[in-house]
Amino acid sequence: MPVDGKEWKNNNLVPYKDLLDRIEGEFKSVVKVEDDPNPISKGFRVPGFKGQFGFISSMTDHFCGICNRLRLTTDGNLKECFAVCLFGNEEVSLRDMMRRNATDEELLAIISMAVDDKKKEHADMIELSNTKNRPMIRIGG
Repeated sequence: MPVDGKEWKNNNLVPYKDLLDRIEGEFKSVVKVEDDPNPISKGFRVPGFKGQFGFISSMTDHFCGICNRLRLTTDGNLKECFAVCLFGNEEVSLRDMMRRNATDEELLAIISMAVDDKKKEHADMIELSNTKNRPMIRIGG
């Protein structure tokens, strides 16, 4: 994914549908498993094998419009741009608000504002790769 700390190259991206086609070509039968109501992963299984596998297709098949997750960083910041997700580069410190004895209502107002501002999808890969953001290890999740 195009976040800081990783060199992004479009020609290295393999869409999940291409990978699924390869897996189906190898195992002949791949079954879609029932996903959660607001899935970020598309789950599958191969009959006769234990377990399942899934794809998080944030680059090739946006799911931001149905995502019901918030991104809270390891240091207490709520990501609040693009889709309140790891691709957003704007943050508000819930930790600092709590240290200043913010009320539950004040915290709820900030969180509600972030949720209300969620976008249907994030920017394209090129724009994301040129946007300043934390490396994944500092985002957490």
